[in-house]
This record gives sequence, C-alpha cells and structure tokens, in this order.
Amino acid sequence: MERVKLRKTARLLAGHQWVFSNELAQSPRGFAPGQLVEIMDSRENFLGIGYINPSSLISVRVLTRVNEPVDVGFFKKRIAAAMRYRQRFLGDETACRLVYSEADYLPGLIADKYADVIVVQLLTAGMEAMKGEILEAVDSLLSPRAIVLKNDSRMRALEGLPLYKEAVKGVIDPLPVIEEDGVLFEIDPLGGQKTGFFLDQRENRLSFKRLLQEGGTGLDLFSYAGGWGLHLARAGAEKVVLVDESEGALARARRNAGLNGLAGGLEFVQADVFDFLEKEIQGGPGRYDFIVLDPPAFVKSAKKIKEAVKAYTLLNSRCMRLLKTGGLLATSSCSYHLARQEFLDMLRAAARGAGRNVKVVEQRFQGRDHPVLLSMPETEYLKCAFLAAD
Repeated sequence: MERVKLRKTARLLAGHQWVFSNELAQSPRGFAPGQLVEIMDSRENFLGIGYINPSSLISVRVLTRVNEPVDVGFFKKRIAAAMRYRQRFLGDETACRLVYSEADYLPGLIADKYADVIVVQLLTAGMEAMKGEILEAVDSLLSPRAIVLKNDSRMRALEGLPLYKEAVKGVIDPLPVIEEDGVLFEIDPLGGQKTGFFLDQRENRLSFKRLLQEGGTGLDLFSYAGGWGLHLARAGAEKVVLVDESEGALARARRNAGLNGLAGGLEFVQADVFDFLEKEIQGGPGRYDFIVLDPPAFVKSAKKIKEAVKAYTLLNSRCMRLLKTGGLLATSSCSYHLARQEFLDMLRAAARGAGRNVKVVEQRFQGRDHPVLLSMPETEYLKCAFLAAD
C-alpha cells in the first residue's frame, strides 16, 4: 500500500476524518481516485489508513487508525457496530439510517433500512471502489429481501463519479411499507427523493405532533410524501393542507394517506411554496393553527449563504404572518453551511418582518440514527425549531 505524508496533523489527531489537500506534504496527483493509502506524519509515524482522491478538495478520508486490512471483514465489523448503536438508542424500528458516513467511521457510505429493503449510497470514489466488499457485508449481516444502490447524489459528481441507481439484489415489488409511531408509509427507494424518505426528521415529527391541541387547521409545506402531515392528521388535526411542487410527491402522499385511512382530513395542493404563501397572505393573516416548513437545502455551498438566508427568511416570515395567536410553527433547515446561530438569527429577522412576537418552544436537530460526531462538526446539519406566535 502506498503512503501519503502529512505536513499538518492537528485536525487528524483531534479525531477528524478528512485530510485536505493543503495538509499534505506532497501532491496527490498520480494516485488513482479511491486508492487506499497509509497516512503518515512527517516523521514517518503511522496515523491511519484512508482512501485518496486527487481531484477532490478533501484529499484523504480516514477509514481506520490502526493497521488492519480494509476488506469484507472490516466493513462487517463497522456496519455491525453501527447496527448495535441503532438497536440501543432506537430499538426495533421498521426504518432507520443504519450507517451515517463519517459519524459511523465509514466516510462516504450511507445505508438506510426500509423494512426488508436496504438502500445504499456510495458517495465517494473510495466507497465506489469497494462496492463489492460493502454489498457483501450488508447482505451477510442483514439478509434483506432487496438491496438498492441509490447513487444519484450530486456529491458523486463532485467526486468524478457517474450517477446511477439500481436494484443489485432481489426486487422491490411490492414496495416496502414502514411504520412510524403507528403511521404507515410506502417507500419507493428508486423513484423517491434521497433514499426514499426523510428519516432524519422522524423524532421531530413525533415531538411536534404531541404539542398540537385537538382540532385545528394547518399547513405541511414542501410536504413530499406526507411525513409531517399524516402525523398531524393522526394527532387529531381537523384539516391539513399538504403543499409540494412535485405531483409525484403528492401522489405518494395520497397513497400514504389511503394506507392510514386519513384522506378525508387532508388536502393536496401542487404549487410552488413561495407562490402559495404569497397568495395565502392576500387572503388575510392569522388563519392557521399550525404550520410545518421543511424546505430543501437552499445552501449548496458557503458562497450561497446570503441568497439562501434571504429565501429562508421570506418563507418563515410569511408562515409567521399566517399563524393564529398561539399558533405553532415547526421550521427547519437541512443546510450544513447555515450554522445554528445563523438559523436563529434568520428566524429573528423573519419575526421582525412579520411583525410578530415569537417564542422558541423547543430547539431540535437530526434524529438519533444520524449521530453527531463531536470531532466532526460537519456531521451536524439539521436545525429544527418549534415556535409559538403571540
């Protein structure tokens, strides 16, 4: 195995798993993307094994701090440890994130469980190069009905990898159905967004619905497959309007509503959320008892923060204007580049713009199956706040 030498080691020794190009003592050119390398300090002391990509700003991602083979046995050990963590802190859930990349010491690897179907994402050249070993480990540990590779993330393009998705084991017909606190959801791993569902908001959905009083009318904005809206309807909401620009997403939400016998209390609106809120405000403020605002990541890079904050502020301000006195808003940002303090500052600006006094009922973030590694702030990305309007 070839070696790379570092001229800066502080980040790595503090537990971070990334080595940036400016921390190398040599040019990464000449290495094959995804190639395994031994990581050494300037005195030739062994620091770990990782994989390298000379065309990425993150030159090396660390897999292990000990000198061990990176083979099927290695992946079985790491994935088994991740599974034990979920079993301890989540129990026997029908759906969860089994492997969360760096937080489970497998940078570039995502694995989600949907009943008896496993969806795998290989986000980096290193993980793509070890696809065979990873899939063998997953199949050996879990013996699922089907394994799906959902390799359509834009992160792969940054790594110089092709985008594709395929079932590599079994078939996904019928589609898996999961249960979340008594609510059923049909999951489409190949056709849906992300790996088929937004698992990171699970605990936030359950916490918010317990704050609702019986009855009331609300909005689920950027509703996708109805993850929030169906829970709110089940919790006793009189009416929930689900708004999404995608007719395909709303079709999934309708199917999920039917699975739960909730279609009568739901309204489905295909519309751009910005336009929808503008029209709703024209109908008068203070009309909704609760609103869920769960937009996509507007901040794709640090350069786009100002533009994204403007969009977040506008959406939240309009939502606050539409809340009745005492109404609740669950609002989120899944943009890593928007820091938690910036998220709160944005909400303050939104409240000023709406002319509302707003209280923070609760601050939350991603679920337990998306653990945050203290040595890697990058593993925390989801900000969620429950707000009450006076």
